[in-house]
Amino acid sequence: MIEISLNNIKKSYGFKNILDGLSIEIKTGEKVSLIGENGCGKSTILNIISSLENIDSGVVSIRKNSTIGYLTQQPEIKYKEKLVKEILYESENNILKAEVILKRYEEKMSNDPNNIDIINKYLKAQENFMNIGGYEINTRIEKISHGLNIDYLMDNEFSLLSGGEQKRVLLASLIIKKPTILLLDEPTNHLDISTLEWLEDYLNRYNGTIIVVSHDRYFLDKVTTKTILIENGKEIVFHGNYSKYLEENELRIEKEFKEYKDQQKMISAMKKKIKQLEEFGRLAYPMGEQFFRRAENIRKRLERIDIKSKPMEKSSLPINFKFDKRSGKDALVINKLDLSIDDKILIKNINLKVNYSDKICIIGNNGCGKTTLIKEIINNKNNNIKIGSNVKIGYIPQQIVFEKDETVLDYSRKYFYGEESHLRSALDKFHFYGENVFKKISKLSGGEKVRLKLFALIQDKCNFIILDEPTNHIDIYTKETLEDALKDFNGTLLFASHDRYFINKLANKILYINDNRVTEYSGNYDYFIEHNML
Repeated sequence: MIEISLNNIKKSYGFKNILDGLSIEIKTGEKVSLIGENGCGKSTILNIISSLENIDSGVVSIRKNSTIGYLTQQPEIKYKEKLVKEILYESENNILKAEVILKRYEEKMSNDPNNIDIINKYLKAQENFMNIGGYEINTRIEKISHGLNIDYLMDNEFSLLSGGEQKRVLLASLIIKKPTILLLDEPTNHLDISTLEWLEDYLNRYNGTIIVVSHDRYFLDKVTTKTILIENGKEIVFHGNYSKYLEENELRIEKEFKEYKDQQKMISAMKKKIKQLEEFGRLAYPMGEQFFRRAENIRKRLERIDIKSKPMEKSSLPINFKFDKRSGKDALVINKLDLSIDDKILIKNINLKVNYSDKICIIGNNGCGKTTLIKEIINNKNNNIKIGSNVKIGYIPQQIVFEKDETVLDYSRKYFYGEESHLRSALDKFHFYGENVFKKISKLSGGEKVRLKLFALIQDKCNFIILDEPTNHIDIYTKETLEDALKDFNGTLLFASHDRYFINKLANKILYINDNRVTEYSGNYDYFIEHNML
């Protein structure tokens, strides 16, 4: 059964066509991912399905009686003074009211335990609560709020929560309602690994249709079974998860290049034949009419050919981490280090040796101390931390803050050795085109700030790179370029990340922070999962 049908959809913003004849069919119960470069129209498609945006032309069909739940990338804050509990019970308001009555009679019974009238009213209230499914719904909401790690927020005012907490609450509220169509735009932002694992398991068992936009490739592999690439305003459908898409898309591009080159050869041969026949016709004058007729026939055939466009090659960032001098064997040694913030103990008795060329990932739930540990290493003021000989550290923090409100060009000039024309050319390759180099750093997006930091890091030629959540704010293609560059990096790498696909590609060791201690595993994320259950 077709749940959603988009037929020949066209949508433009001003002079720019975002969707140009896009057609998609999604069946009931399918779990689909939309992928493509930033700005290709993924969120626009979700907005169109949810009727938040109109189309210029085409037909949108949604199965009758379907209900749509939509988690936008930047959720609109519509709840001002509501408590988290009220939001989660929004679709079950009668349960909350019945529970208030039940608790009122419980208090009266505790004050007057022998009052038969109160007991009878309590039993009646309890029967009503059971009949409307109160206990089952409570259990379900408790399970979801615990899984998304918001159970401790129940009595908090929604507007006072952090952005990450608000998004988790809205996600919980959405799946509690059980819509038949679930639209999720970057649902994994602000989730730590254990919460991600829970969400994946929940969505795999979800009895409904799911369309998801995400940069989390591990999540896409776990949840989706159909991948739709949005390219040039149109769709390319792949039956399988993200990893399957990578395999099939590579074959598709190879095939398209071959078909394009074969057609170009054929066109070139036809043009050459036309020229040759016309030359024969001129030489055979006045008897060369037959040559001109044959040339004209070939020309007409050439005009009828549907010329294939040259397949687009994505321009990846020229990320290449090189250094002049390697460090000593022991790049970093930590002995009996305790970490705390104010009176809160984060990690006890850290003992760690990082060897030259190690690629180590630090994982753990939010707030466990990953960033604090990294900052302690960067500060290098603790006697329990020893930086090795000839170590030159390059660092990109999770929250990128620039010291001054300078332009991209001003900042880059401090790291680049060479003429300004060469610097402008280098920045162009990092997608800071033309006049964009004069853009104030304070006006850059999260992804642009990461690109600028990467540019500076490359110029510094460090042999020890430390990264805190480096894949936040960057698209899939930039992640893959960064992965390849770090894989080829011959120096030492220490990074904290929730991006399990990224971890799998790079890490040869895992440092797992849990219950105030660090446990080391030799291997990548999949190895860690095999030997430890989160």
